[in-house]
Amino acid sequence: MKPVGTLFFDVLRVLMHHRPAAFLLENVKNLKSHDKGRTFDVIKRKLTEELGYTLHTRIIDAANFVPQHRERIVMVGFREKTGFSFDDLVLAGRAGRGMRDVLHPETGTEVPESHFTVGPDAKVSDKYTLSDKLWQYLQGYAAKHKAAGNGFGFGLVTPDSISRTLSARYYKDGSEILVSRGPGQNPRRLTPRECARLMGYDDSFRIPVSDTQAYKQFGNSVAVPVFAEVARLMRPHILSLTEGQDLRKVG
Repeated sequence: MKPVGTLFFDVLRVLMHHRPAAFLLENVKNLKSHDKGRTFDVIKRKLTEELGYTLHTRIIDAANFVPQHRERIVMVGFREKTGFSFDDLVLAGRAGRGMRDVLHPETGTEVPESHFTVGPDAKVSDKYTLSDKLWQYLQGYAAKHKAAGNGFGFGLVTPDSISRTLSARYYKDGSEILVSRGPGQNPRRLTPRECARLMGYDDSFRIPVSDTQAYKQFGNSVAVPVFAEVARLMRPHILSLTEGQDLRKVG
């Protein structure tokens, strides 16, 4: 992991040039502890001391909004001091949330979509079910690491589950989030539509790319409802800073 690299310094250049009233950034939870905290110290120093922004940070688990355990550090900055506080963020918790919220019902209650689902009941296509060879490999791999005392292995979900974090490598074998199909049946991968739902995109969001590209892009996406809520909290403070100004000039 190289959190401080070309991309972060590109962000700095954008902030220096446009001097926006506020910014919203995110990164993996471990950013704060990376390289014994030195990485985050560099980021904080450049944003606050060099650029003069006030910085607010909070680690937020997307499971408060969608049925996915996905902790990310959220960084909010303002060009001037405001009354913004992450203490105003109300998190619902995981109660009542589960994979049932994103899985295809397969009951005919939704319209079949492309090659994701087929037939009048919109059943998930067989192409997403793991082959015997891959399923045996994943079970063997998990057993091997369990015997060695490691926690590595596949993640099997049911409608009541909260999933692991969807990653950009999901296209490889789908092992972090496999949907149980019952005893004696091989599990299946999520469809790209289910991945979209898991990241908080509604069903109007078009998926025009291949499954491989969709898995990569959704795995790299932010959880939309998390940042919609943070943006909602930021809005009045941004408006207070830009009142009477041309927003095109202040970013």
